[in-house]
Amino acid sequence: MKIFKFYTASFILLFVFSSCNKDFLEVEPKGQFLSENYYADQTQAFSALVGVYDVLRKNSGGFENMVAMMNAGSDDHVAGGGGSSDGAGIQGFSNFTIDQVIIPGSFWDDHYQGIFRANTLLQKLPETQMDNEALRARFGAESKTLRALYYFNLVRMFKNVPLILEPLTSNNMFNVTQSTPENVYAQIEKDLNEAIAVLPLTVPVATEGGRLTKGTAQAILGKVLLYQGKGAQAAAILAEVNGTPGGTSQYGYKLLSNFADLWVTSNKFNSEYILECTHSSAGNSDWGWWGKGNDEGNTLNVMVGPRSYAVTGNAPDLPSGWSFNVFTQDFYDFMKGDPRFEATVFDMKALETSGDATYIGGYQNSGYFLNKFLPRRADVRTGAGASELNYKQNTPIIRLADTYLMEAEALGGSGARAQALLDAVRSRVGLASVPVSLAAIKDERRRELAGEGHRFFDLVRWGDAASKLSSRGFKAGKNEIFPIPIRELNSTKLVQNPNY
Repeated sequence: MKIFKFYTASFILLFVFSSCNKDFLEVEPKGQFLSENYYADQTQAFSALVGVYDVLRKNSGGFENMVAMMNAGSDDHVAGGGGSSDGAGIQGFSNFTIDQVIIPGSFWDDHYQGIFRANTLLQKLPETQMDNEALRARFGAESKTLRALYYFNLVRMFKNVPLILEPLTSNNMFNVTQSTPENVYAQIEKDLNEAIAVLPLTVPVATEGGRLTKGTAQAILGKVLLYQGKGAQAAAILAEVNGTPGGTSQYGYKLLSNFADLWVTSNKFNSEYILECTHSSAGNSDWGWWGKGNDEGNTLNVMVGPRSYAVTGNAPDLPSGWSFNVFTQDFYDFMKGDPRFEATVFDMKALETSGDATYIGGYQNSGYFLNKFLPRRADVRTGAGASELNYKQNTPIIRLADTYLMEAEALGGSGARAQALLDAVRSRVGLASVPVSLAAIKDERRRELAGEGHRFFDLVRWGDAASKLSSRGFKAGKNEIFPIPIRELNSTKLVQNPNY
């Protein structure tokens, strides 16, 4: 999203956005910025659209990012970090003691900020002076796709959420009630279907890398349908995204030949990334405003690195990190021997044993770190801002191997096409074919997508969370979703989720 990152700084300065920890219902100050005197022309509308996109940073930006949080609650990772109190929310999700007080409120209100921005832009677009009607329609389609994605995250995390499609005002802001998940999903599908009809097939990467396309919206829709158990519909839409397994799809998507290349920082907007969270080292992010929504760096990078790392022999030269999201021994044993192991797992235990590197073990340390997102010395920011907060690696939100495996699952884990989709993912890393089945697809998703924030949602969707996570404190009928933050309940009509 090169051109989008260029505009983001000016957009933030223009609107003086409030902190991410503001309640999503406190919209009156934002309404003063987003009022009749703005959205006058195409330039202003484009800047507003950048603001809708900017919430995608939630995937791996800031301490409270989606990947680190969702990893912590899966069976493949523990929270880790510096101690049992290092991030009450992430620790509480990892051991399932999370409650309405320690749940990080930003997982709720950051997404509603994005929805508010989308709602406002959609309301104002018809009045905006624009000579190009196709461009006006495209801005609207992008806003609807992003609104759908933000609602999808909310309904997966909290299930019982308000469905807000217009900017709130002081007259109605305290009368908001929760919708049913079915109604939220119906709106998500409506937004995506309307957007798919308008979005371009492709975009020029040099100037618009990271902007949404028809294939992106279809991939999101296929995932949304799968999560609702609409297998046949999901398979049909995902087939349009995927094309011939192992080949190049109609949108130019293709599996990279080398799995490790997916994690090279400079390999942004590659043929396998369908939707990615973009980061920049040029934002000069610093501790005073880190996590406030206008920092552009990848925080996940520093979070997953070993603490006080030092090279003493033949080992990669890495900057130190904070030791979050270390892999469990169970995952290590499951993954060992797979061709993707080294690109996925950084075996710090082996390096220390061989005398090639030293580190200080963090909380719940296993010695096995998330190599996909480890910071690299060449990526350390040397300019303004804190070096730890200005990493620039993009992170995938949806990639082609993911949609291959989702389509195979949507097909019921059987049949020639499901077999071909599974085979394509395995053959890319040199693995032989295995008979397709839901069990084989589950195992392949665990190996292929390890550490990318999908595993917890997968376990819940499959009904496997209780059996895999009960030893960590997971309670069926409760921990499939988060509690609603307590500040969202105060002076509102919202009600807490069951058993919290």
